Amino acid sequence: MSRARLVAYWATTGLVASSMVSGGVAHVLHAPASVDGFVRLGYPLHFVTFLGIWKLLGALALLAPRFPRLKEWAYAGLVFDLTGAAFAWAAVGASDSTSNAGHIVAPLVVLALAVTSWALRPDSRRLPEPLHRPSVLVT
Repeated sequence: MSRARLVAYWATTGLVASSMVSGGVAHVLHAPASVDGFVRLGYPLHFVTFLGIWKLLGALALLAPRFPRLKEWAYAGLVFDLTGAAFAWAAVGASDSTSNAGHIVAPLVVLALAVTSWALRPDSRRLPEPLHRPSVLVT
């Protein structure tokens, strides 16, 4: 793996993980700005805590060595979280799109960073390739 690719991987992974940690901490501690957004979206308060815990666990999974399958699940969780956030803000913000534009764009930017991190991950953080692919029977 080239040095530039490794640096790009860790830069994007670090930005994604820090975004998830900061959001997760804000959710778990019920920071007013975080809770207000969830209330505006119509989610119950217990969902804020639940999502915050999963964000923290996902960030840890991305940063921890080994466990490639866990990392795949963490990336999948990020996709669900970030696309869900953008969609939720787009759905409630149709009448007030200028004030919600940042709430829609920000998760999509973090999503782009997460996809870049996933694509650049080193072999040690990937699932091993199967030794053989099962053949498809055509009848």
